[in-house]
Amino acid sequence: MKIISWNVNGLRSCVKKGFLDFYGNDEYDVICLQEIKMMSEQADFSLAGRNEFWNSAQRKGYSGTAVFSRQEPLTARYGIGIEEHDTEGRVVTLEYEKFFLVNCYTPNSKHELLRLAYRMEWEDAFAGYLKALERDKPVVLVGDLNVAHKEIDLANPKSNTKNPGFTPQEREKMTALLGRGFVDTFRHFYPERKDAYTWWSPMSNSRERNVGWRIDYVIVSEAIIGNVADSFILSDVYGSDHCPVGIEINVQ
Repeated sequence: MKIISWNVNGLRSCVKKGFLDFYGNDEYDVICLQEIKMMSEQADFSLAGRNEFWNSAQRKGYSGTAVFSRQEPLTARYGIGIEEHDTEGRVVTLEYEKFFLVNCYTPNSKHELLRLAYRMEWEDAFAGYLKALERDKPVVLVGDLNVAHKEIDLANPKSNTKNPGFTPQEREKMTALLGRGFVDTFRHFYPERKDAYTWWSPMSNSRERNVGWRIDYVIVSEAIIGNVADSFILSDVYGSDHCPVGIEINVQ
């Protein structure tokens, strides 16, 4: 099974930039999207061929996640079951026979870290949600997690130390999550690979110069890392300020 994750920064905008060609690629079994910025009823395009699961934010044109799966899951859940965290459409969870797939768009700490305190609350609540799922079966977590974990994960670590996405607090939360029995699949396979980024600022030709950040992840429970054949970044796919990431996993 190939699972793809992509922050599309507005699905309607991404459709105008070629998303439907990407969606129609038969190679991808599950496509998880973040920051869709729309509701399903607003779609004036067809996404046929997969089961659809949308979790839109209450605020129009903001946040939101969606999953499109060829295989029908056993169950689908929206949010993490905590009202204060479930108004922005940030999580879709699909249950398959062998694992839970969790598609997440982590809240950004915002300019001047205005939302950092909330982000810390979210991190603790979300980690608890993942561990609760893991009591039943392993977890595959995908999404824009809005943090570059290590210095290798962004082009200019020193100048970004106190900026959203690279604060010590956010990085420590990622370290803590991985310490609770989860594996960053890309770093599992490519621990020393540099210049591997998934988001680029639209300013100063950052993408053309590959001055970016790796903030999009596929993270899995340690129990199933042996089932993951590869983890990859599709940096040649355009249509958003992020690029897709994914894994190939054996689900037999």
